[in-house]
Amino acid sequence: MKPKVGIIIGSRSDLPVIEKVEAQLKEFGIDYDVTVASAHRTPKKVEQYAKTAESKYDLIIAAAGMAAALPGTVAAHTILPVIGIPIHTNALSGHDALFSIVQMPPGVPVASVAIDGAKNAAILAAQILALKYPGLRLKLKNFKKGLSKT
Repeated sequence: MKPKVGIIIGSRSDLPVIEKVEAQLKEFGIDYDVTVASAHRTPKKVEQYAKTAESKYDLIIAAAGMAAALPGTVAAHTILPVIGIPIHTNALSGHDALFSIVQMPPGVPVASVAIDGAKNAAILAAQILALKYPGLRLKLKNFKKGLSKT
């Protein structure tokens, strides 16, 4: 059984950031799929996605810009870990998204990475998944060793 990550983004315009998540997950051998659904424009789709996520995924990465309600909305409807990626926008340089993701109320945690921190989201996902999938541990150790060579 292989680990699988659900990636949900609020808009197709977020895809360039998500490509970095995809590349890093592929490097670790982690399966994933990408869904586009907006907490504001398609709230029922987001709710359904989150409520059925446990039967499909081990973890969710949710990326959103501006008000960035998506990661928190997903986290409100699942017990799976949710990693939020705040997306840079021209209006407030992604700070609004960052604050929205990290300022979750008690009981609805969302882990956050840096603005456009897609690669770190994938690495954090792998580290969490390595608790359940021991085969990832060696890949992560080798990855970390490789960082010292750069």
